[in-house]
Amino acid sequence: MTAPGPATARGGGALRRIAALIRKETYQLLRDPSSIAIGIVMPLLMLVLFGYGLNLDVKNVPMALVMEDTSADARGVASGFELSEYFDTVTVKTMAEAERLLLAGTVDAIVRVPFDFARRVELGSAEIQVIVHGADANTARISLGYAQGAVATWLAREAARGRMLAQASVSIENRLWFNEANESTYFLVPGLIVLVMTLIGALLTALVVAREWERGTFEALFVTPVRSVEVLLGKTIPYFVLGMIGLALSVLGSLILFGVPLRGSVLVLAGVSILYLLVALGIGLVISSATKSQFLASQISMVATFLPAMMLSGFMFDLRSMPWVIQLVTYVFPARYFVSLLQTLFLAGNVWSVIVPNAAVLAAMAALLLTLAVRLTRKRIG
Repeated sequence: MTAPGPATARGGGALRRIAALIRKETYQLLRDPSSIAIGIVMPLLMLVLFGYGLNLDVKNVPMALVMEDTSADARGVASGFELSEYFDTVTVKTMAEAERLLLAGTVDAIVRVPFDFARRVELGSAEIQVIVHGADANTARISLGYAQGAVATWLAREAARGRMLAQASVSIENRLWFNEANESTYFLVPGLIVLVMTLIGALLTALVVAREWERGTFEALFVTPVRSVEVLLGKTIPYFVLGMIGLALSVLGSLILFGVPLRGSVLVLAGVSILYLLVALGIGLVISSATKSQFLASQISMVATFLPAMMLSGFMFDLRSMPWVIQLVTYVFPARYFVSLLQTLFLAGNVWSVIVPNAAVLAAMAALLLTLAVRLTRKRIG
């Protein structure tokens, strides 16, 4: 029998050390009620309180305008949308092109002026079709109200020119995609999962690791044969597992308590959630390695992760209604990409034109942050 080589022995020793660190960290986590409260109790409380109690309003609506009729009446009613401060219109030639834009999230609504619009105006039975992405119920409701206002504006202009058309001569046929019940909960609950994952991944990890720096137990570990990578793995794997438990509870709560549909793949949902959790863990490790103070780590974590996840991710406010400078800033925060992924997977399904680019950004962020965390840890103990 051939004796195991040095490389095999080193590999087995590393695995044993990592396993021992994971056991140690798991025992410490289970002995700390605050960690359990943050990881399990807090997500459920947030899910219930925010899901039942939060309401939103939006201001601007990006919209695709499909012009099948080129008559003066059709152009006139279209100008009501184009000149409105509430719409950001883009004119397309076909409904198929407009539907692609709606699926990709480029627009939130479609307005279709049918080919016989002018003739039906004279008959008093014209219709305009409005299709709204119902993932955000508040945007859907406001979009329909804006559409009514744009038509009313055109009718008022025609009346001012001496042409009397009844309000009933032009009606709006509306339809909500992905949220026929027009429930705002469908929009809010997936965003709450982002807050849960951010809370567990970034804030909890930053606090726990910073506490180890304050107590000096990190330095004690590094005088042993344990390597910095092994220490970080031992520290983060239990919180990774805790984060996935929080994710599972949040998804189940979304489906059971609020009836939010999950139209995308569960495997894709798990995959993108793992990517975001790795990003959050990386942020927590970087913050704790750079500060070594629980108080400072908590403050930086709140400012750098939790508040942006709530305010600048698209969870609470429509990003496109913000000033362009703030919109640029939001691209720095990983929560923006995760919110887009969750809302798409829950409400629209596997829309790969949304999933692939957002997941790629999260993967790049995770690789960068985890590499930076390892290097900072080595530098601080060097």
